[in-house]
Amino acid sequence: MQKPYLFIDRDGTLIDEPKEDKQVDTLAKVKLEPGVITALLQLQQAGYTLVMVSNQDGLGTDSFPTADFALAQDKMMEIFTTQGITFESVLICPHFNDQNCDCRKPKTGLLTNLMQSGKVNLAKSFVIGDRETDTGLAKNLCCKGLLYDGDWPKIVTQLTTLNRKASISRDTKETQISVKLNLDEIAKGNINTGLGFFDHMLDQIKTHGNFMLDIQAKGDLHIDEHHLVEDIGIALGQALKKALGTKSQIARYGFALPMDECLAQAQIDLSGRASFVLNANFSREKIGDLDVQMVEHFFKSLTDNANLSLILSVSDGNCHHQVEGLFKVFARALRMAITTDKSQSLASSKGCL
Repeated sequence: MQKPYLFIDRDGTLIDEPKEDKQVDTLAKVKLEPGVITALLQLQQAGYTLVMVSNQDGLGTDSFPTADFALAQDKMMEIFTTQGITFESVLICPHFNDQNCDCRKPKTGLLTNLMQSGKVNLAKSFVIGDRETDTGLAKNLCCKGLLYDGDWPKIVTQLTTLNRKASISRDTKETQISVKLNLDEIAKGNINTGLGFFDHMLDQIKTHGNFMLDIQAKGDLHIDEHHLVEDIGIALGQALKKALGTKSQIARYGFALPMDECLAQAQIDLSGRASFVLNANFSREKIGDLDVQMVEHFFKSLTDNANLSLILSVSDGNCHHQVEGLFKVFARALRMAITTDKSQSLASSKGCL
């Protein structure tokens, strides 16, 4: 299976590059770039595999002894490792520019074996570095390049708000569920669960959330709707969690709306912590082919698997309006919460969600 890779420069991108000699050859010179630890953890969480690619002029010569390089390199790698950051490979070109080797960036020789392995999804991979040699490497690899300018949070935002989408398949002895979700695509997709009223409610999430949602589901409806509704909630929650990635630059919170005589309210927090409360006194036990008990069960399954906090409330009234109001207000609250907010890199004082 192919994966997205990040080919990351070292000096001037991961660690500070000394202006005087441009060599990190003592422990005193090992200084991490601001925000790099948090950024790399977020990018790993978003599914990127990390590879370090660096030119080290004259490594192994009298001008840059290997022992001096190794002392600083080992300390840097120790810091990354203890913080949970893993580089699949560390690739170093030791040559001077005038040696005209095949491995010095922007040439691709260091990456030949990896490119031939078939593991790299180049369409979703990036080179990150602070020099033209890094953007040149990206061009030669036929992938995208990002020029680092001292702002790691900006790079995280660029890489984690692209294609916020996910596909989840859930197959059990009771149900077969397929959910496709794209938070950045205008509402499209089809909903087919075999439950007419439930299809109508899921369509409210798609329409009022204003994103692409496609759900194809089959289950043991000859018994009842319990397993099908629960498993759709589980799969949709998993898809939402996956699509949100690191949740960089989202508004996070979000809503109240009237549904005719009913007032429906939703308080949502994409917090990374699962919590659900429903305040409702439904006036009927069943609407169409859906037992209203399954409304609570659906949202509980969704919140548990999406790791979000949700409080839903609806006033007394027509039961159809009560339930539809809850699905609509959830979708509107979610739409508000997933909206990108470029005024901040992450809506949490903890540094992660």
